[in-house]
Amino acid sequence: MAKRPQPADREQRRLARDYEARQALHARQTARRRRDNLIGIVGGALVVGLAIFGVWSYSAWGPGSPVPAPSGSATPAPTDTAAVEEPEVPDAALAEDRTWTGSMTVGGVQLGVELDGALAPQATAVLVQAAQTGWYLGRYCPRVTSYPTMQVLQCGTASPDSTASETGFRFGPIENAPADDLYPAGTIAMARVGGDGASMGHQFFIVTADSTIPSDAAGGYTVVGRVTVGLDALVEQVASRGTADGGQDGTPAQPVQITAFTIQ
Repeated sequence: MAKRPQPADREQRRLARDYEARQALHARQTARRRRDNLIGIVGGALVVGLAIFGVWSYSAWGPGSPVPAPSGSATPAPTDTAAVEEPEVPDAALAEDRTWTGSMTVGGVQLGVELDGALAPQATAVLVQAAQTGWYLGRYCPRVTSYPTMQVLQCGTASPDSTASETGFRFGPIENAPADDLYPAGTIAMARVGGDGASMGHQFFIVTADSTIPSDAAGGYTVVGRVTVGLDALVEQVASRGTADGGQDGTPAQPVQITAFTIQ
């Protein structure tokens, strides 16, 4: 006849089962924590990796440079150079120490212009030579600005959307720059590289509204002349169209070309 289990034996077996159950629960919880930690580590590494890739891809494929601001970089300056065969810089004596008058057609708008050979002889000589040889015909105005304090149309490049300057054609120093940095509407001035007064070429800018353009380490900008007729039409038909990207400084919304320039 089988011996009936005693109460003490039953209690020991119950305690053993409870202990085994607690051990199994502890093992499952430990395994779950390990799995969750592993998922967290992998997920975190993936997020960091994607962030690093995003920064790298923006630098490699994105815009690469900020939009110009109204101060510092927002000055009428060539940005780089282009391999274009250029004439020799003419002698300043070509300006004849006198006022030159003529006309220029920009973006389909005919302008009356005046060059000051007395106050800006070197720059005047450059523009007179270029007009007489037809250098400006077919050249573009690749930059227009509409900052509250600086509104200009920059002209004289081979490309409709680049302010690349000529290779090997440079002159200076700065002539006839305003001491107060104020450039009245209609002013024609020479573009140059920031901080370099001997970096002028054929690029010039027409001030389309009264502007303040801060001087830099080299000084101000050579005022070579002014628009005497047609400025309002230039503003209405060309400058007011704005930029291609809608910003305050950039390539005109439509290509702007110089199709005529005569001076005498």
